[in-house]
Amino acid sequence: MDDEETELRNPFPSPPSHYARYTNHNLKLLSLLRERLGQDADLYAINQYEVLSDQTDLPDWPLAQLEKPRVDWILEEGHYTVFGDTWFIKEKIPSLAELGGHQLYPADPSVDRRPALRSVLRSILVTYSKLLSALLLPPPTASSAHVEPEWKRHLEWINVLAQNIMAAANDLRPVQARGNLELMMRRQLELRREETKTIHSKCDALEAQLAELRLASQGVAAQPGTTAPPQQAPPVLPPAKNAPVQSSSGVSIHDVLSWAEEVS
Repeated sequence: MDDEETELRNPFPSPPSHYARYTNHNLKLLSLLRERLGQDADLYAINQYEVLSDQTDLPDWPLAQLEKPRVDWILEEGHYTVFGDTWFIKEKIPSLAELGGHQLYPADPSVDRRPALRSVLRSILVTYSKLLSALLLPPPTASSAHVEPEWKRHLEWINVLAQNIMAAANDLRPVQARGNLELMMRRQLELRREETKTIHSKCDALEAQLAELRLASQGVAAQPGTTAPPQQAPPVLPPAKNAPVQSSSGVSIHDVLSWAEEVS
């Protein structure tokens, strides 16, 4: 049994040894036993050999072990065991008393724990001082060798007090998580407000510049006596070589020479 518990606590445990009992024959015997006794009968309180006397190959262990776990029992107890570890149905931090420790502060979270924790802290300081004094005592004699050393008792008590401090701090983890989440959300809200304020200031600056440009353009258009600058005439280019020269009337020199030859 100890070997099975050790195996179940391994990081990669093997299947439980009783998995080989779930054969078709044993499951058929369990179904027949439940059919003959009824669904509400307690299989652990009856003699299965008398009820199934007409069957063969009856196991030497109770067939009730093959039944599925009772969900109502799990809900009533509030926890279940898997691979040697206890798991609670509702996620919660188990108290020091539930873990088997000596709890020195109130278990009810609505009760103020500060006075009890102050007493625990003072006890740690006093016990630590006594531990130092016990370490300075001379070694025990042969007659007092069977007596437990004083420093060992102080060390065990400091261990109990430290467990209470750690357990009380672990109980405040949800409160700490809510506080950190609240601070994170407030910081995000402040950052978004700063970004929004920066965007609004940029928009206001752009609107002011646009308004100045609009006023400047309206003022230039509204000034009296302002005329458009005179347009310059296009520059006169010299005639290209061998290009026909035209007079002001639009008749070229080539036309005049052709006319003179015809007349003569």
